[in-house]
Amino acid sequence: MVHRSPLDDPEIAVHAWARFRRLMTWMMLFTVTMVVGAMIALYRENGYVSIHFYIATALGIGFAMLLMSALMGLVFLSNGSGHDAAVIDPPSEDDQAG
Repeated sequence: MVHRSPLDDPEIAVHAWARFRRLMTWMMLFTVTMVVGAMIALYRENGYVSIHFYIATALGIGFAMLLMSALMGLVFLSNGSGHDAAVIDPPSEDDQAG
C-alpha cells in the first residue's frame, strides 16, 4: 500500500516550498557575503595574481556553498513536511525468512 505524502496536500506544499525559498534566499545572501570576503582576503594576501584565479575561486566557493545549502534545504523540507515519515520500507527477503 502506498501512503500519500503530506506534500501532496497543496497547502502544506506551498508552505514547505515557501520555507525552502526563504532559506535559499538567506543562503544566497550569506554566500555572496562569504565570496566577497574571500576575494578581499585573497587580494590582501596575494595582491593581483590573475583575474582567472579570482573568478575560479569565486565560482568554486559560490557553487559549493549553494549546492550544500540546497541539498540541506531539501533534507529539511522533506523532514519538516512529514514526507520522510510517509515512506515505508518494504521488508527484505532476509526479514521474511527469519
